[in-house]
Amino acid sequence: MTQTTEPGLRTPPQLAPGTLRIVPLGGIGEIGRNMTVFEMDGKLLIVDCGVLFPEEDQPGVDVILPDFSYIAERLDDVVGVVLTHGHEDHIGAVPYLLRLRADIPLIGSQLTLAFIEAKLMEHRIKPVTLTVKEEQVEQLGPFECEFVAVNHSIPDALAVFIRTAGGNVLHTGDFKMDQLPLDGRITDLRHFARLGEEGVDLFLVDSTNADVPGFTTGEAEIGPTLEALFGKADRRIIVASFSSHVHRVQQVLNAAVLHGRKVAFVGRSMVRNMAIAAKLGYLHVPEDVLVDLKNVGELPDNKVVLMSTGSQGEPMAALSRMANGDHKIKVGTGDTVILASSLIPGNENAVFRIINGLLKLGADVIHKGTAKVHVSGHAAAGELLYCYNILKPKNVMPVHGETRHLIANAKIAISSGVPAENVLLTDDGSVIDLADGVATITGQVECGFVYVDGSSVGEITDADLKDRRVLGDEGFISIITVVNRATGKIVTGPDIHARGVAEDDSVFDEIKPKIAAALEEAVMASTDHTTHQLQQVVRRVIGTWVNRKLRRRPMIIPVVLEA
Repeated sequence: MTQTTEPGLRTPPQLAPGTLRIVPLGGIGEIGRNMTVFEMDGKLLIVDCGVLFPEEDQPGVDVILPDFSYIAERLDDVVGVVLTHGHEDHIGAVPYLLRLRADIPLIGSQLTLAFIEAKLMEHRIKPVTLTVKEEQVEQLGPFECEFVAVNHSIPDALAVFIRTAGGNVLHTGDFKMDQLPLDGRITDLRHFARLGEEGVDLFLVDSTNADVPGFTTGEAEIGPTLEALFGKADRRIIVASFSSHVHRVQQVLNAAVLHGRKVAFVGRSMVRNMAIAAKLGYLHVPEDVLVDLKNVGELPDNKVVLMSTGSQGEPMAALSRMANGDHKIKVGTGDTVILASSLIPGNENAVFRIINGLLKLGADVIHKGTAKVHVSGHAAAGELLYCYNILKPKNVMPVHGETRHLIANAKIAISSGVPAENVLLTDDGSVIDLADGVATITGQVECGFVYVDGSSVGEITDADLKDRRVLGDEGFISIITVVNRATGKIVTGPDIHARGVAEDDSVFDEIKPKIAAALEEAVMASTDHTTHQLQQVVRRVIGTWVNRKLRRRPMIIPVVLEA
């Protein structure tokens, strides 16, 4: 396998004529932030533009964006953004990209574009869009794009086959091979086979479940489980899932009708997305099953189903607020809560906190570990092997997954007969050049995390996050001292104020004389000392003492004023 971890990887060379360049700006080594840039003849095509959700060691961050700096000076060269499907990790960063250039064309299926248009409306952006469907072919600058139906955990997902003078690339987006999907729309392996006959020079393939043996369970198997759980429930039922999981919501509606219950959508994104899906015919809503959330209190508890957001432990989502007791829906003894989703890596602790909170409130919590209430939307190892055997790609580049997923996918490719040297294990920012059937890693471009924190985009740095972690884990100490510049004597202080370090500030009484003595010595030792130097003296003295005495490493802010 060819990897980008080799030492001395350099700035990529100027792109040679007739060569296709591929640069992933997200989605490699992580679940989220999916974005890949294709360059040919001076023009750029982007596939997906999603967000990554923060982990616990990124406090205060709302979402994480791809790093647009690679294309920031070339936005006029972008011929379009192909969106493979409507999940946030593939479309969530589009509003931030369109802030830089609002008229970049967005290309996607009907449902995908409907979801992103609703999101862009909140940002007051009216996009330029092109609706496509499977089998359709569109010429976007030097890129001829042919779209292929694939099955996923959201309707209307598409793979894209990109023909260029440098070679042909098939990008699967997210997919699986559910043979009995609720909407009857399967991954089109016959179309894959035709593309394989034409020739796939580079295969960019979903790796999320590459380390899972066999085949992914079909969505239809969730229905009987939900129906059985609904039949056993005596009071309210709360089902939490992704706000875009139309098929899961459909099965909740079906189970509710079977047991004579009404359904209310909870959470702004759930209400918005399901209204769109119903209007476009992707969600079939039985007559009189939906009720407004504000009218739920008028119904008996055993006639209510609440379809909610928050299955990933998002702090402001409906289910999190229910677990914390600060939502209008008060969870109580006898309620049944069903977490009908997977755990995105990094969200485990947040989800477990919600489960514990709901259990303390007396609810019965069902999740994928206790019942078949979720199936994945991604192809497992057996399905990936089918793809390799059908397509016979010359080169393979696993995408969409953590390192363990990418490596597992690479091993499957090699087992199917793809030469090991033609399987590229890359990183975000890797540069891959494709020409004459040969794919080569030629360099690396700058590709960091861009943090969104409230209205701030890209202003928060890793150093800021480190400070936040220190504040949260170790606490804060400020020391204010006034020193006589001439005599070196302490005029006022040291006054020490601490938060999250010790129960009582009196614990610092023994270190105050040492701080004063060190300051006086520093002032008298040099006539050209600076305030910064005196502050560093204070920082060293109290830092050493706190570490030894209290076993803490807090943030220390020394303030020294000279009078």
